[in-house]
Amino acid sequence: MKFRAMLSMMFVMVPGLSLAQVATEGVQSFGQAEGAWKRQEPAVAEKPQLLSIFAQNSGNFAINNIVHAEQVFCYEVLPQNPNYEGYTLNGFPIRGFCGVLGDQVRDIFVEQFLSNGANIDFERSEQCVIQPKLMIRFVRGVDYTDMLLSAPCHSFAIFYGGNVSVYNFRPGAEIIDTFVNSLTENRVDFVSPALLNQVLPVGVPQTEQQRRLVNRRNEPIRQWEETVKANETQKAEEAKRNATGWNRLKNLQMGTSN
Repeated sequence: MKFRAMLSMMFVMVPGLSLAQVATEGVQSFGQAEGAWKRQEPAVAEKPQLLSIFAQNSGNFAINNIVHAEQVFCYEVLPQNPNYEGYTLNGFPIRGFCGVLGDQVRDIFVEQFLSNGANIDFERSEQCVIQPKLMIRFVRGVDYTDMLLSAPCHSFAIFYGGNVSVYNFRPGAEIIDTFVNSLTENRVDFVSPALLNQVLPVGVPQTEQQRRLVNRRNEPIRQWEETVKANETQKAEEAKRNATGWNRLKNLQMGTSN
């Protein structure tokens, strides 16, 4: 089963009746198996065994926040930039809010990221530049632990108490891709919960007054993002000009003379 299908199945499915059961009619349909009257104890799912390396690197408190999180929040983030003046999370610009995740999704994180050693390469680091996509905040009481997901440079990092531990998740790349693709489908622009006087850190305006306030406060951030895009476009156009026509010939001649 693909991981995307597993993520979408948040509830236990009850299997349907078999053909033999459907075909049973009359008095036989009331027949019971021997011992059926006895009370059946519900099956208790075994908890995944956590890998000890995470507690060693980040501490027991950090991992307990993830395993026993009471609320889990998802944020879409961008690469760190010292010139960014908007809202950040662990130094990463927040681009959007992608939802409050339920306990079942939390448990999938625990199972796939903290318990399944086959998804992680502990011997080698990814030979690529981290591309942050999602920051997942696991909140327990007033304490919290953050987990950063990176793709296509597949890795994840655990942030707690100023400490950061990074892991190569290349073997489980499909899992990160599924989380990123699924959770960003319904993302919304992030707004400061403090600005909206909200208790939960969802950062989504609820009233027209809040929306007007957000538009005024976001103008400088939008201008910064537009400037960055304009600079990137200008650099791309210059590179294209330098690689064509007389400019290309001139560059080749300069390279030869050196």
